[in-house]
Amino acid sequence: MTVTLFAATTNPGKLRDFSVAAAEGGFLIQSPSKFEDIPAPLENELTFAGNARLKALYYSRLAPGLILADDSGLEVDALGGEPGVRSARYAADAGFEPRGTDGNLSVDERNNLYLLSRMRGVAQRGARYRCALAVARQGALLLAAEGTVNGEILAAPRGTGGFGYDPLFWIPQLQFTMAEISLEQKHALSHRGRAFRALLPSLKQLTD
Repeated sequence: MTVTLFAATTNPGKLRDFSVAAAEGGFLIQSPSKFEDIPAPLENELTFAGNARLKALYYSRLAPGLILADDSGLEVDALGGEPGVRSARYAADAGFEPRGTDGNLSVDERNNLYLLSRMRGVAQRGARYRCALAVARQGALLLAAEGTVNGEILAAPRGTGGFGYDPLFWIPQLQFTMAEISLEQKHALSHRGRAFRALLPSLKQLTD
């Protein structure tokens, strides 16, 4: 029997990543349409794990079933771990408006341009993607797991797949960015794939 996990996100990129990971373990990922009408909680924790727990508990009190929540983002060594938990709001937090653009940039494009501006002239470009997952039901936290993948930040974007900082995130062992690999490759080595696989044994015990 296929078990459904209700993902506390409407981000199509995250839903796609989690769906690939979940299918391998015999789970189905859905994002209830009602989540679009629920005001999002204030993500004010200092860690990815803290924000994942916060979201899982929040949505589990408002919707039935097993709620899967994540918080994930990029940590750049030369920037002291930035953007970290503020990855999705990196450029907005800084009030960054890139020159020579028409103002119609997406959030991801603006974040990438801001990151490139912060990394200009930086030689050490090590970074990692980090993902924290939490599963809750009816206001009780049931499971949690984390996953990371190490890489480097390029000086210019490459690839059209993925989302977020993927066009800048270079994977040395593959010689590709996260935006240049297939969904299957991404699941095999990405932070979300690794976090979900870490969660899977306990998740199966929970739902057997």
